[in-house]
Amino acid sequence: MKHLISATLLSLLLFACGSPKNTSNDLATALPIATTIDLTQIVDDKAPVTINPGRITSDTVIYRLPRIIQGSYSVDNFGKYIDDFKALDYNGNSLPTSKLDDNTWQITNATGLDKLEYYVNDTYDLEISGGIAEDVPFSPGGTNISPENYVLNLHGFIGYFDSLKNAQYTLDVTAPAKFERTSALQNTNIKSSSDGTKITTSYFAPRYFDITDNPMMYGNLDVEEFMVDDIKIVLSVYSPNKKHKASTLKETVFKMMKAQKAYLGDINTTSRYDIYLYLTDRGQGQPKGLGALEHHTSTVAVLSENSTKERLAKSITDVIAHEFFHIVTPLTVHSEDVHYFDYNQPTFSKHLWMYEGVTEYFAQHFQVYEGLVTHEEYYNEINSQMLRSIAYYDDAMSFTEMSEHVLDTPYKENYGNVYQKGALIGMCMDILLREESNGNRSMLSLMKELSNKYGVEKPFEDETLIEEITKMTYPAIGEFLNTHIVEGIPIDYGAFLEKVGLTFEESKVETGFVQSGKGSVFEADQEKGILFFSSNVSENSFWAENGALENDVIKSVNGMEVNLENARAILIKLYSAKIGDDVSVVLDRNGKDILINTTLTQAYTTITDIVEEKNATQAQIDLRKAWLSNASNSEASGEKSKP
Repeated sequence: MKHLISATLLSLLLFACGSPKNTSNDLATALPIATTIDLTQIVDDKAPVTINPGRITSDTVIYRLPRIIQGSYSVDNFGKYIDDFKALDYNGNSLPTSKLDDNTWQITNATGLDKLEYYVNDTYDLEISGGIAEDVPFSPGGTNISPENYVLNLHGFIGYFDSLKNAQYTLDVTAPAKFERTSALQNTNIKSSSDGTKITTSYFAPRYFDITDNPMMYGNLDVEEFMVDDIKIVLSVYSPNKKHKASTLKETVFKMMKAQKAYLGDINTTSRYDIYLYLTDRGQGQPKGLGALEHHTSTVAVLSENSTKERLAKSITDVIAHEFFHIVTPLTVHSEDVHYFDYNQPTFSKHLWMYEGVTEYFAQHFQVYEGLVTHEEYYNEINSQMLRSIAYYDDAMSFTEMSEHVLDTPYKENYGNVYQKGALIGMCMDILLREESNGNRSMLSLMKELSNKYGVEKPFEDETLIEEITKMTYPAIGEFLNTHIVEGIPIDYGAFLEKVGLTFEESKVETGFVQSGKGSVFEADQEKGILFFSSNVSENSFWAENGALENDVIKSVNGMEVNLENARAILIKLYSAKIGDDVSVVLDRNGKDILINTTLTQAYTTITDIVEEKNATQAQIDLRKAWLSNASNSEASGEKSKP
């Protein structure tokens, strides 16, 4: 990203911002909004922030923290974490302010406004033991303020003025000199205090979007920098109990990014990519939600510190690969809703199937295509997505309706399906595109075409995207999009897998006491405060043979009364129970107590695997090769194909 402003000019502008304003000229949009965060002056786990807007020319001005941030699809209300909000004039006196809602302050007599001062609480401390609270931002988009680590998702610290939406920003972050600090935001100056105990780093952002798009991490970090072809990777790791190090994770990230670069080919939108990895032990004050949030040139990821090296490597590959693939969509290919995003009252695009679904498809498909996983491992992932999509979400819901109304019930409860059915939509389209083009086109090539037609600075019209894609491809693609995405008619996945010579095969396997081949045998009703058997109980031989039925409420297990507060602990005990252990369960079936008093025996369930058809035609095999080609099988077949 190119910034046409020098450090010298910035210092002059900063001096002007701190001086009394010249009322003869309107400098409100000419001068950057000068902001500071001081991590050496933390008070009660809160960080002080100062906002100097330059000259305000109106009698009243509105200042906001984001209600919603890009990529979250949920209401976060970052203004709720602001304390001691003050508006000061040039003599240091307070100006009248009123808080209009969780995120909005109105300042009157604003022509005399010199600066705003307030403290920011972090969000990690508010996450609860069972997971994130409903009204707390998801961990990767949240903030952390602790002596050892600071996760500076800047949308949680710095807001914007309604009247200065196009203003530039400068940011000074002061921190103890011993801290490591990483950010891709343009660095304009570094200054040490006279006693050498503090360092102030100055940054520049061309607009507020760049503030929200460039997270930072400060503290006792472990940092590795390395090149993957022409991209500089900066890996910043915080592991509170020192169980993992950036140096030991570097190989995983390098291998993953190398494969992604090969997969993407000529799609290259950044020369630097930052990965901020917070490894949580999920203890007091630690984040509970696991996942990641994308940015144009970085991602913030929260993963489990207690994972083994191998399991963490798999999580990194799945989660961070997904975020990196967002450089295709929505960061490059996106609608007007994304391009002109309103942090307070946004509208949402109809096309989450593409933004999240196709991105998740790429995050899984590149692994098999580039040889990081086997065909069988990839088939298992597809199968799991099918099972999760059908078991946990409304399979007949219109994806375009769900996307457009994602903040509302019942759509928000189905948002998670973008990572299941959304990815399967990408798979079906990929297979269909390859079939229609005799293997010459794919989902990735289509996204490249869309990137060339639209791109970072040219959004598409939401209502016409499906029509545009149909014109660019084939009638069969338009029919698929309208039938399964717009109308919501469930997809016959078997028909698409058959095109590439794959089929379903059932087998009986061992299982535990909380799962079946279709998912958990237990379900919770938050409103009623009960734990009960789900429809999957019939697929678990132990519970079925002992007479448990769907909707039976679990009253007690081994004499312990069950409620939602202890349900998780009880299920963990059942999960780790051993064959031969005694178990006593009291059920409520329509007001009548039912007793299961027995010894645990091996449970079985029926699973359905995706396997390669033994009698597949050569056409099916060729299409499968085009779909799943990686370096090894391309060489084996004497062919070289690209996604």
